[in-house]
Amino acid sequence: MALSASIQRWTGLPWSQQGPALMVGVGHGATHWVAATFYLLLPWIKETLQISYTNAGILVAVFHLASFLANFASGALTDITGKRVLIQSGSLTLGALALGGTSLAWSVIPLALMIAIIGATNNAWHPAAISFLSERYPDNRGYALAVHALGANVGDSIAPLMVGAVLGMLSWQDTALVSTVPVFVVAFWIWTVLSRHETISPAETKETRKVPYLSELKIMFRQFELLGLSMMSGFRAAAQVGLLMFVPLYLTDVLEAGPMMTGVGFSLMQLGGVLSSPVAGAWSDRIGRRPIVVGGLALSTLVIAFLAIAGSQILFVSGIAFLGFVLYGVRPVVHSWALDLTSKTMGGTVISLVFGTQSLFSIGIPVLSGMVADLFGLQRVFWLLAGLILVSNLIAFFLKKDSRN
Repeated sequence: MALSASIQRWTGLPWSQQGPALMVGVGHGATHWVAATFYLLLPWIKETLQISYTNAGILVAVFHLASFLANFASGALTDITGKRVLIQSGSLTLGALALGGTSLAWSVIPLALMIAIIGATNNAWHPAAISFLSERYPDNRGYALAVHALGANVGDSIAPLMVGAVLGMLSWQDTALVSTVPVFVVAFWIWTVLSRHETISPAETKETRKVPYLSELKIMFRQFELLGLSMMSGFRAAAQVGLLMFVPLYLTDVLEAGPMMTGVGFSLMQLGGVLSSPVAGAWSDRIGRRPIVVGGLALSTLVIAFLAIAGSQILFVSGIAFLGFVLYGVRPVVHSWALDLTSKTMGGTVISLVFGTQSLFSIGIPVLSGMVADLFGLQRVFWLLAGLILVSNLIAFFLKKDSRN
């Protein structure tokens, strides 16, 4: 009883009501498990296919181009049909199939096709999952979305450790196949259990279809704050994509870390988000979204700049661990801020706007960063990424204070 009371006092939500949020968080972790596995396998894929950093960046760009193209359709589909659980389960299943398919790719083109499917299904998850949580927990949105983000950080933390360990025993192709198993299990679990917690009843879904969707869409695109918030999130996400791509490459190619050390370093970056996301989300419900976002981005800029001059494995890994704490804590707060600005019937579309902008901004960064790495060295990439976070922070600073301030 005492523990339950403490949880409710800290989160604002009774423990008995947190089951659906935790389940969606686990599902989110599974989507990031798939993406993290791809990023961690990238150095070995690069070596097998004998491709340059620029071409490796193109593969990552394919991931985000597919995310961008799939994103807006998934948001509209979520709001019009209300089939949030089906979309979540389906995206996990297709993503796992594509991850397994990478092991069969004999050249860059079929590999790029599998990566495109992974990217598309990765972003298809978010509008359905985030709007599900937003509607179910309207008074605790920041915390619920922080649990969702926490799941991502847990998936991103565990996957590198597991993949790094398996890579020490198997080829990267066999590692990709083994990594699909937990994703299939989670997809089946969500489909069989979470559907009973669907927040929109059939009657409500039918009524939602009567809403003039295009009219609400026009209103949404006239909101300067929402567009500015999406742009800010786009620059932040572009820097995050660069980090996901080049942290493993820097560890292996510059600091000469092995598979296990690379996995540990990658996991520690995600572990920071595990610790900060629920705190940042719950705190933003109390003091507002903007202070958390501005503070987190300011610290992130400084830490990424530090990574450019960190010359040892210990310093670099320590830096990315702290970076994960400040950078990933911002993520659920941005999503909560966006949902604060719209009606509940447009939640999926708003999240599609935010994630679509993130994907759009992220398409070019892997290629640009790869070119910088090929021409000037991997160290210069981190200066570029620090600049992106700085721009993101400037946009956040000049946005109006949100309603919770």
